Amino acid sequence: MIKKLLNGDLDVTALEIKDVVDIKLLQTFQDNFATAMAIASVTVDKDGTPVTKSSSYTSFCMDFTHSTKVGDDRCAVSHKKGGEEAARIRKPYIYTCHAGLIDFAAPILVGDYLIGTILGGQVLTSHPEESKYRKTANEIGVNEEGYVDAVKKVSLSTEKNIAAAAEVLYIVANSLSQAGYEKLKLSVMSQTLADNFSQISATMEELSASSITVTNNQHNLSDEIVNVKNISIEINTILDSIKSIADQTKMLGLNAAIEAARAGDAGRGFGVVATEIRSLSQNSKETAVKILALTKKIQESVDKTIETSHATLETTEQQSAAIQEVTSNLMEVTTLSDELNSMANQK
Repeated sequence: MIKKLLNGDLDVTALEIKDVVDIKLLQTFQDNFATAMAIASVTVDKDGTPVTKSSSYTSFCMDFTHSTKVGDDRCAVSHKKGGEEAARIRKPYIYTCHAGLIDFAAPILVGDYLIGTILGGQVLTSHPEESKYRKTANEIGVNEEGYVDAVKKVSLSTEKNIAAAAEVLYIVANSLSQAGYEKLKLSVMSQTLADNFSQISATMEELSASSITVTNNQHNLSDEIVNVKNISIEINTILDSIKSIADQTKMLGLNAAIEAARAGDAGRGFGVVATEIRSLSQNSKETAVKILALTKKIQESVDKTIETSHATLETTEQQSAAIQEVTSNLMEVTTLSDELNSMANQK
């Protein structure tokens, strides 16, 4: 499983060769190269498990050396040592296998991390000494004559050609792995980008919906503030009426006081009532004036609130339009990110 580190990079220690190399393409190249160069080869993962089929393996190896458990185990140990040395020196390593053939191991790397190895060779640089191979045949338990006949059919090559073949396989395999790794990083990055933009886009859509709600609420608030202003105007009208009534009542009280004075002692009680009526009308008038002053202040405050509300409404409408535009742009970027991800995953 491909892992991402906290900094966004890929965890190369978790990579497998199949994650970054097209095994089918590698197999085709490996087969053609082995046939052209008369050199056997196979690609294994970092654990030594083959990921390709063997190419141009000799009868000497397949039909004899690997035919017994002793021979097969010796080959496994020999290949392991060769692969470990190649991984250590970070370049192709040429060696003589336990059976006497010339082999090589070419590490496949991502950066400094080993993800696989190309094992090749199964050739000789000189004619075989029969006694040496008869001895090996007895040790691994195969027919001497058949073993000697098989080794005589092994291709002869030069050390220079073997080194060149190992170098070519090393260069091509590592070019494929590096290109595959960059493609994998591009795919992961584009997927991460697409996911992030999708999340941002969803958030922006929520913000856009919220801004519309805020705008609607602001409209409602403005309407309510206007209603308050209208009500305060109605209150002023009523206060004007109260003031007018108070003035009329005061006048009536004054007339009543005059009439009470004319009536003398008989109108004295009526005069007291007239005085109270004038006093009450005066208090009503003063109270109405105070309320009128307060409602005027309320109107002034409401006017300022309306002005602020209109400015806020204009701002929220601009923010809503900006959010919708950003959302639209994010959708375009998300689409481009999806296309990039699709391109990165194409084979």
